[in-house]
Amino acid sequence: MSWKGEWKKLLILVGAFLGCFFLPVESMQNWERLSNAFWESLYLVRWYAQEHVLLCLIPAFFIAGAIAVFVSQAAVMKYLGAKTNKILAYGVASFSGTILAVCSCTVLPLFAGIYRMGAGLGPACAFLYSGPAINILAIILTARILGTELGIARAIGAVIFSLVIGLAMHFIFRREELEKAANQAELPEEEVTRPLWQNAIFFLVLVGVLVFANWGKTDETSGLWHTLYATKWLITGIFAAALAIILVKWISMPWQKVLGASAVTAVFAFLFPHEPMVAFGVAVLGLSWTTSTTTGEAGEWFEQAWSFTKQIMPLLLAGVFIAGLLLGRPGNEGLIPSEWVSRAVGGNSLWANFFASLAGAFMYFATLTEVPILQGLIGNGMGKGPALALLLAGPALSLPNMLVIRSIMGTKKTVVFVSLVVVMATISGLIYGSMF
Repeated sequence: MSWKGEWKKLLILVGAFLGCFFLPVESMQNWERLSNAFWESLYLVRWYAQEHVLLCLIPAFFIAGAIAVFVSQAAVMKYLGAKTNKILAYGVASFSGTILAVCSCTVLPLFAGIYRMGAGLGPACAFLYSGPAINILAIILTARILGTELGIARAIGAVIFSLVIGLAMHFIFRREELEKAANQAELPEEEVTRPLWQNAIFFLVLVGVLVFANWGKTDETSGLWHTLYATKWLITGIFAAALAIILVKWISMPWQKVLGASAVTAVFAFLFPHEPMVAFGVAVLGLSWTTSTTTGEAGEWFEQAWSFTKQIMPLLLAGVFIAGLLLGRPGNEGLIPSEWVSRAVGGNSLWANFFASLAGAFMYFATLTEVPILQGLIGNGMGKGPALALLLAGPALSLPNMLVIRSIMGTKKTVVFVSLVVVMATISGLIYGSMF
């Protein structure tokens, strides 16, 4: 009998057996825990829909669609392709991911966009990790709340991880990368429809909307970060107005449609001054309507954005539901008791660091929420090594994130990518824990 197709079935059976073996029946008496876990999953899905879908994911889908339409495949291959100079490719990928400062789910449409356009596996994975992991504000918050040495260790570790994981993915799947490079060499030169500087400004505006619409609140009452938060919707509105002008001048969309959608958005912003998400939602509907009813590049832009939405959104919502069912929300429990987690991450043993990495990889962390969660775990006895391991694995991965990555680059590459993050986070935690 050939075992080639049987290993997957065996792993499923082993996983089901272990789930039954360790099922916390005692803590589920009277169905209280099971009921709480179910409601926790619904609360988490609602919170995700309210806080992330409209402000994070939908702009990301439009950016991903724009990459597919307005960025030439030759340009992607020039800077991120399998044949590109490694220093240039990984530098561009890491820097591009860093400036976004998004969570592990918001980065997915952007990753799918550059990967589909021909980016090499290594640079694409470096971008995939760096987006949520190398978050300047999160690193500063880590240093202020959890200690300077942990903040520095997180910053250094995240940068190194981005490069090493990308290079490792390229090396492990180098045969496929060589085939991709050979195929790319045969592609004809694409005709340039607009200057590079126009595309650069267009994407800068789109990223500006994404970044400032999601700008997080700080505890400071003055200074730059407070000022940016206080004026985030004004800045977002300025970027949106710039986008409207670009759509007419450079994308050749009918000015009547763009003006009409902009006017309706302005009316709702005036009617609901304290509910900016209402106007933002109207603006999204307006952009969807204007692009979907326009032929040419604009119509293709909407089609590509919708294609990414159909592929990614259902998997994300399903993953968030399952994550909530198993782990609950911060401060609340799912099926897995929180005391198991607290007990497993004490000290600096190999198991403690591995468990922290693995648990962090499957949990969902919105941007910056990992810091208060870790603060609570450290207060309950979590070791410094496992704390760093969770910081390096948690923000970059999540169960919803894994489901989508698998749909984009396949099961084997996803398993390798996740394994690299978990193993490297475990080793980093062990080293850091032994030093401090």
